Amino acid sequence: MVDDLGIGDLGCYGNNSLRTPNIDQLAKEGVKLTHHIAAASLCTPSRAAFLTGRYPVRSGIAGHIRPGVFLFNAASGGLPSQEITFAKVVKQQGYETALIGKWHLGLNCNSDDHCHHPNNHGFNYFFGIPLTNLRDCQPGHGTVFQFHKYLPYRTMGIVLLTAVVLHYSGVISIGRRLILSLMFLVLLVTGLAVVFIMVVPYLNCILLRDHSIVEQPYKSENMTQRMIHEAVDFIERNSHRPFLLLFSFLQVHTAIFASAAFRGTSRHGIYGDAVQEVDWSVGQLMETLDRLSLREKTLVYLTSDQGAHLEEISARGDVHGGSNGIYKAGKSTNWEGGIRVPGILRWPGKIPGGRQIDEPTSNMDLFPTVVQLSGASVPEDREIDGHDLMDLLQGRAESSKHEFLFHYCNANLNAVRWHPQNSSSVWKAFYFTPNFYPEDKKACFHTLACFCTPDYVTFHDPPLLFDLSKDPSESTPLTPDTEPAFHFVLATMKEAVKMHQRSLKPVENQLSPANLMWKPWLQPCCSTVTQLCQCQLYQ
Repeated sequence: MVDDLGIGDLGCYGNNSLRTPNIDQLAKEGVKLTHHIAAASLCTPSRAAFLTGRYPVRSGIAGHIRPGVFLFNAASGGLPSQEITFAKVVKQQGYETALIGKWHLGLNCNSDDHCHHPNNHGFNYFFGIPLTNLRDCQPGHGTVFQFHKYLPYRTMGIVLLTAVVLHYSGVISIGRRLILSLMFLVLLVTGLAVVFIMVVPYLNCILLRDHSIVEQPYKSENMTQRMIHEAVDFIERNSHRPFLLLFSFLQVHTAIFASAAFRGTSRHGIYGDAVQEVDWSVGQLMETLDRLSLREKTLVYLTSDQGAHLEEISARGDVHGGSNGIYKAGKSTNWEGGIRVPGILRWPGKIPGGRQIDEPTSNMDLFPTVVQLSGASVPEDREIDGHDLMDLLQGRAESSKHEFLFHYCNANLNAVRWHPQNSSSVWKAFYFTPNFYPEDKKACFHTLACFCTPDYVTFHDPPLLFDLSKDPSESTPLTPDTEPAFHFVLATMKEAVKMHQRSLKPVENQLSPANLMWKPWLQPCCSTVTQLCQCQLYQ
């Protein structure tokens, strides 16, 4: 799983300016899914859905406030222990399991208990970061905590200046103590924000091996090579037994980085360099399978957790976002550019190679596919929203089992997709859409990511309706005048939404303010607070 990789970043999906020969070869030897949908447009909920085969709203990984992902290692929210991941199932079937790379599904609950740790969700071995690769984790890349955009500095400054002017002009009399208090308040808020931003890398940028911290803060230089070394070592150790490896790239999420051997090798700056390092890494894993004679025994799946992040601009003003091809917008939206992602599966001798499937599929489909291939049964005590892909991949079925797909922005139902049986149409209706800024950029540069709170969206009644089979770029909404079935399609979707919502059960909100906030007693620290928790123990 690549992080924030756009579908338009790969040669096999139409890119002709980035070199991705290893991923392109994977697609040539396997099946390429062209209508592969992430269950969410942000990292945390998308990864929860991928691992469990369930819409993230079912596990409480869908909040009502921005940002909709975890921003602190010392938050108490995470993937609930009662959720069943495909790793947990295959581990019970005798598979050795590992997660190498990014987790981003929580760490602790009430103390240093690691209740949300990958080890508690079926992964025997973990080497990676519990959070995500934040801008703050690389010097010179700025910060994700844009306090200056949300704290009322301007208002506080205007109030202070107005009070001083009115006082000295004789209009009103304000005590010197009040003026000094206002000045102190402005300086205090500014100082706390500066200190917080300086300390964040020491709190959030942590590299773990299982439950032990090996670097705090971690160094991104050569991180991908280090993780590939861990992955190859895991495959070699387990080449004579069943195994499941989830390699979860830190790239190409900001802060963008590339190892020395790849810097300056692409036509698209550091972002392109990072994509090409990802491709090299895929090649290393495939070579390892070949060397150990595991090619015909191994199902390989490659995807991205959501679309490219178009608003990523470095502290120096460099564009660090990728390409979503012909698809509109990007990460943090449910336009196609935010959720239509690469989907490549290869299994020589089991899945016919060189094929392309245009039917709607979801990253939630990996759960039932992996579970049933391991010899286990899909759990019947809960709603599973994914469908086994094997019939589609092996040519026994021509149509997807997904008639409806529901697209959430945080905990809000944002859009619905309907692929009627025996029809080539794929209808998609939006109940609200993000307000782009600037409007012609199809992105939200004023907030660095699009939000779905009321102040940042436009609601639509009737909903915006598109037929993706004819308008995949979602450029022209349909109307009753241009589409005779307009009202019928929306009515059918409305009934499907009612049925879907009846299937939802109340769960704890893992992304509530209380579960998102930083809690000092949950902060991982491998040295002392006076040393800012620093350590370098990696070997």
